[in-house]
Amino acid sequence: MKQEQLKIPQATTKRLPLYYRFIQNFSNAGHKRVSSQELSEAMKIDSATIRRDFSHFGALGRKGYGYDVQHLLQFFRQTLDQDVATNVALIGVGSLGTAFLKYNFHKNHNTRIVVAFDPSATEDGSTLSDIPVFDPSKLEEKIKEFGIELVILTVPSRTAQEVTDRLTKTNVKGILNFTPVRITVPESIRVHTIDLSVELQTLIYLIKQEETFTLRS
Repeated sequence: MKQEQLKIPQATTKRLPLYYRFIQNFSNAGHKRVSSQELSEAMKIDSATIRRDFSHFGALGRKGYGYDVQHLLQFFRQTLDQDVATNVALIGVGSLGTAFLKYNFHKNHNTRIVVAFDPSATEDGSTLSDIPVFDPSKLEEKIKEFGIELVILTVPSRTAQEVTDRLTKTNVKGILNFTPVRITVPESIRVHTIDLSVELQTLIYLIKQEETFTLRS
């Protein structure tokens, strides 16, 4: 994301790709304009939240008219650097890693996994879902060769920090961490950790809280 967006609230930042996806849907359906209420109904996000998110970027719409779909599409395309290709490396081709290779961001045409690493790869490299897979011993070499700046990490917990330490010596700028380990990186690298077990436990907790509130009511 561009430098000028760094002060945008994190919650808003996380919603930007969703806005872009749904605005694309409106565009594909032939809509010329869209209101915050229409976006709210489609996205299941409160319309006040949408207006507040959009207000961080200035006047994106007009009162009584709503938002011009093509203008929004172009705005979010540029904001999210959708015209710039991003090559991604996957480290760890287990069950989750294999699923990533098969999916490979098909709905996001500027982002692609172009190389993967796993100890199961042959000496000369193998191929899975048309993606070359190399032994981790070639990590630094191939990261440079493929111009990788973003990495998806799906390795066993015991090796997560060791692999990360090697990545800090490359040009990698971001790591999407699917291990439960809180990896340590220098300030030059941004890490987003997605712990599926924590997310599931949080969901269960929220469901239980809602059930308790309903019973008390």
